[in-house]
Amino acid sequence: MLNLVVEKTMRRTFALAFALTTLVAPAAFADGSHAGHGDHGASATAPASLSDGQIKKVDKAAGKITVAHGPLQNLGMPGMTMAFAVRDAGWLDRFKVGDKVRFLVEMVNGAYTIVQIDPAG
Repeated sequence: MLNLVVEKTMRRTFALAFALTTLVAPAAFADGSHAGHGDHGASATAPASLSDGQIKKVDKAAGKITVAHGPLQNLGMPGMTMAFAVRDAGWLDRFKVGDKVRFLVEMVNGAYTIVQIDPAG
């Protein structure tokens, strides 16, 4: 009888240890650092790609440019028309409605902000 109780306790202990190992161990290795894997030719922080867009409105008073754009890959944002703050107020004079542009948007101080913008070739 004692052997049966010990065997059941050991099974439960083993099952609990197995469950914890399969749930907790992967998280310990999921930091994404890839330490020790060597350099595969990519930088640690890949540059964000520029998106295509067309200027729909330039609002100098608000300091914003409205752009009809394709997907913003770095933000996971689908294509749409949206007003963005600008990092450089000089861009409000440089670009006009109808201009086709390549640009990069990042979250700056809680606002989607154009941090790079160039005329589209």
